[in-house]
Amino acid sequence: MRLYVDGDAFPNLLKPIVLRSIERLSLQAVVVSNKRISLGSSMHIEYKIVDQGADKADDLIAEMIEDGDLVITADIPLADRIISQNAHAIDHRGELYSVDNIKQYLAMRNLMEEIRDSGEMTRGPKPFGTKDAHQFANQLHKFLTKHCEK
Repeated sequence: MRLYVDGDAFPNLLKPIVLRSIERLSLQAVVVSNKRISLGSSMHIEYKIVDQGADKADDLIAEMIEDGDLVITADIPLADRIISQNAHAIDHRGELYSVDNIKQYLAMRNLMEEIRDSGEMTRGPKPFGTKDAHQFANQLHKFLTKHCEK
């Protein structure tokens, strides 16, 4: 299994959590973004910078993943693409997307986008905080324990 990180808008609070997991499991990881970001120094991490533009990082991740890989992303359409390719996706707040729930998340996202496009003011997500980072860490640990450790 390989780990992919959608690096655009990746919360700084999650960087040490992900780096520790990569190092602990000697997990091969790829960070894809349209600007330079760093999770830290590791021989297990490959950094790929893509051109600016909508969905360039998403497209590269979707091209590179294989069955069973894990992608960390807050992008629901990308998560949908990942799930449809028999891989796994987890968001920054610890939600593990699956065949059972991704269409519901996608429908809600699309509905909210339509509401905003009609001129309605909506609230965005609550600010990312340490509670979210803990939920993410717990879900990542649970996933990696199930899929990587013997």
